Amino acid sequence: MNYIVFDLEWNQNPEGKKTRNDKLPFEIIEIGAVKVNSRKEITDSFHRLIRPQVYNWIHDSIHEVIHVDYKDLLDGIPFQQAAREFLEWCGPDWYFFTWGNQDVMELQRNMKFYGMLDQLPGPVTYYDVQKLYSLSFDDGSHRCALEHAVDELKIGKQQGFHRALADAVYTAEVLKHLNNIMIINHPSLDVYQNPKKKKDEIHISYPEYDKYVSREFVAKERIMKDREVTSTRCPICHQPARRRIRWFMNNPKVYFSVSVCDEHGLVRGKIRIHKTDEEKYFAVKTLRFTDTEEAEELRERKELLRRRRQLKRNTGKEV
Repeated sequence: MNYIVFDLEWNQNPEGKKTRNDKLPFEIIEIGAVKVNSRKEITDSFHRLIRPQVYNWIHDSIHEVIHVDYKDLLDGIPFQQAAREFLEWCGPDWYFFTWGNQDVMELQRNMKFYGMLDQLPGPVTYYDVQKLYSLSFDDGSHRCALEHAVDELKIGKQQGFHRALADAVYTAEVLKHLNNIMIINHPSLDVYQNPKKKKDEIHISYPEYDKYVSREFVAKERIMKDREVTSTRCPICHQPARRRIRWFMNNPKVYFSVSVCDEHGLVRGKIRIHKTDEEKYFAVKTLRFTDTEEAEELRERKELLRRRRQLKRNTGKEV
C-alpha cells in the first residue's frame, strides 16, 4: 500500500468568469507528490510542470501566490501525460492524503475534461490532513493554512509555500504528528463521481456521525420528497429517530432538522444539495449528535426564516 501525499497548483481564466470554460474553471499547472511508508517516512517524490491548454496566461492573483509565469510552463508537459505518469507512479494500491478537500476533486475534474476519468474510479476515499490536524490540535471545525500548522508544530521551513512539491512535503511532515488511529477513523469521501442509481447510494458510519450520499435526481425539487434522503436515524444504534424539528431550508442548497433517539439523545440532520456537471442533483446527508442549545438555535432560525418568507409574500419584497 502506497500513501500518496500530493498537492496541485492551478490557474484560472485571467479574463474572469464571463469567458471562462465552465467545464474547467481551474486548470492544473503543477503536480507535486511524495510517497510515505507506514512509519510516515518519505520514500519517493514526483513533480511535473504542466503546459496550459485552456488558459494561456496566468491569472494575476494566481501569479501573486505561486510566482509562476506562463513562460515558466512552456517546457511543461500536457496534462494528459502528467496525469498518466502520476497515476503510474502512485502504483496499483494507494491512499491519497491532501491538505484540504479541493485537490482530489480538481484532479478528477481535469481528468474528466480530457476524457481520462475512467483511470481514477470514484467516489474517491482520501485523507484530508487539514481536517485531521484540526481534529487533533483545534476544535475539529476550524481550518488553518498549511504554513500555520507548520509553524505551530515547529517544523523546519526549508522551502517556500504554494508550490506543489514543497506543499506536499510540508503536508507529509504534518502527517507525522497525527495519531494513526485518529487518521484511520476519519477518512474523507470525495463525491465528484457521485452515485448514479439507487443501488450505488453510499452509507458510511464515522465515530462522530453518519453520512449518506444519494443517487442522482433530474430535478432538485424531487430530492426532499425521497424517504431515504429525509429519514433520520441515530448514529449509534441506527434506529429511526423521531423528528423534533422538521427539515427546513436554510438556503437553496442546505436543509436542517433535529430528531431524538430515546436512548442516545438529540440528532442534528444536515442535507446539502449538489449539482453535477450534467445538470442533475444529488444529496449528501450527515446525522450527528447535538445538544439542546444548538437545537434551540435551529428552532429559532427556522422560525425567523418562516417569518421572513411570510413577510415577503405579504409585501412582495426581499427582507
